Amino acid sequence: MSGPVHVALPALARPGGHYSHAAVGGGLVFVAGQLPITPDGERLADAAFEVQAVQTLANVEVALLAAGSGIGKLLQVRVYLDDIANWPAFDRIYAQWAGPSRPARAIVPTGPLHFGFKVEVEAMGLG
Repeated sequence: MSGPVHVALPALARPGGHYSHAAVGGGLVFVAGQLPITPDGERLADAAFEVQAVQTLANVEVALLAAGSGIGKLLQVRVYLDDIANWPAFDRIYAQWAGPSRPARAIVPTGPLHFGFKVEVEAMGLG
């Protein structure tokens, strides 16, 4: 049995720590927590929640596609929000992004997130 494959993603900003944006193993794709950071590294911490959510989900999609997956192959999504009051706005944006795909999902209110961001999303899907 071979180990996981770590996917290089030049379309995303470099990871800020010792991790990969995505890893593939056992027919599954695991996407690390994505933040509202543009591909050129701009941190959108001061942007409106909706802007942060759209960028974060775009980053998740880029990671999925680069790893041979996609939104339609998602199995589970975990969403971390700094304020649960943002849940309705996130759900609207997420529904549009996910379309007919309805993976299992958890939304976790966390309080402050890294770098002052309002949202972080991680995901798992089929490869």
